Amino acid sequence: MASLDERIKNIKSDLESRHPGQIEFMQAVEEVLVSLKPLFESSGEEDYLGSFSVIAEPERVIKFRVQYPEFGKNGKVELKTTTGYRVQFNSALGPYKGGLRFHPTVSESIIKFLGFEQIFKNALTNLPIGGGKGGCVFDPKGKSESEIRMLCENFMKGLYRHIGPNLDVPAGDIGVGGREIGYLYGEYVRLRGQPDQGVLTGKSIDFGGSLLRPEATGYGLVYITLQALKNFSSYRYLPKDKAEKVSKKLFKGLRVVISGSGNVAQFAAEKVLELGGIVCSLSDSAGSLVSEAGFTRAQIDKVFELKNVKRGRLSELSNESGLAYHAGKAVWDIKIKCDVALPCATQNEIKIDGAQNLASNGCWCVSEGANMPTTNEAVDFLKTKVDIYIPAKAANAGGVATSALEMAQNSARLFWTSEEVDEKLKGIMNNIFDTAYSVAKQFNRPWDLQFGANAAGFLKVYKAYKQMGYLKF
Repeated sequence: MASLDERIKNIKSDLESRHPGQIEFMQAVEEVLVSLKPLFESSGEEDYLGSFSVIAEPERVIKFRVQYPEFGKNGKVELKTTTGYRVQFNSALGPYKGGLRFHPTVSESIIKFLGFEQIFKNALTNLPIGGGKGGCVFDPKGKSESEIRMLCENFMKGLYRHIGPNLDVPAGDIGVGGREIGYLYGEYVRLRGQPDQGVLTGKSIDFGGSLLRPEATGYGLVYITLQALKNFSSYRYLPKDKAEKVSKKLFKGLRVVISGSGNVAQFAAEKVLELGGIVCSLSDSAGSLVSEAGFTRAQIDKVFELKNVKRGRLSELSNESGLAYHAGKAVWDIKIKCDVALPCATQNEIKIDGAQNLASNGCWCVSEGANMPTTNEAVDFLKTKVDIYIPAKAANAGGVATSALEMAQNSARLFWTSEEVDEKLKGIMNNIFDTAYSVAKQFNRPWDLQFGANAAGFLKVYKAYKQMGYLKF
């Protein structure tokens, strides 16, 4: 009989042969597959490993043509064609749920990796939602309002047959915010001939949206990190005297580096400041903005206006007092003394060099706000240097959790106050940490929140699939 390592290798090879060239997808698969080895070793009569290949195969992959106009400076209109995707990955726990990404890097591989991550992220929320993801190859930067609206409308023409409140409920992601969700929903209503607010989340509160949805991922990221600071006690590297102070002071006085400057980064920075932390950095695709003394509330407000109203670059704030702009550099390339890192930009932004730099800068807690922002090599390194590593599927689940709360409000024809939504969000994020930490302890790996989160999410889906007969012949 083949050894466990050989069986793991064979499952990975089999998936690679069915999804050739899909690097990002296989990276996500490998991260979960390898981390779950302690679970596979303890499986007894349960065929956890055998079921992994079932769960790692999407239930449905939908591809469709999307056409849109591009307006030239000379007034000439050019017809453009791109590919739209919706990966309906897993419906064991409920309707497919996950965002739509409009970005030039979108590919089937990236949408699959995001959909695969979404399965376990959604399972960790303990809400009845399955995993899915979608998007198209499109760069919204520099596009006019009309170009973006027509792209959204034509994207929905290819998607609307495949979604519904009890089937698949998309939301936003990179390049898809409240404006785009509005255009998508408007076209859905025109195509269907009737309103159905439960078909999309991330909507404006003027037509069925939820309060705190824009803030949810960033706030949730800070809430789960706060729960870790309160309750994590399995320190291996942080000096004992400093570790003892953490659970009392929490974020107060901690130096926090944040990458990105979109919704997740903005609201994470806002909440860190509110809790007494020192925000030392933000970034965009052109460079990083650093403050050794920490961003002031007024400076964070200027970032909000710059990114959400003017849609400008952080370089425009380079003359602000106390801020230093580093053109072409990621946050992880810069020497910034820190305690906590919140990567909130994009996948694979922290590579091995960045992880080594973080460790040398004194970082002892990494909580991921973006989807898979750390390469597998960098994760392995960080787990030997930092005490608290909370993977994205746990740390950034606040967005989809609040989307599910929006679904609940739509179904019940209710509208909750921001205080009600915030309280529910805190409870969900606290429970995610508690569950991941509890499972890690059960397997005598209390420091390994990556394993705890992956195992907890996987087991929930596995048990549902088993009881539904999907793992039997």
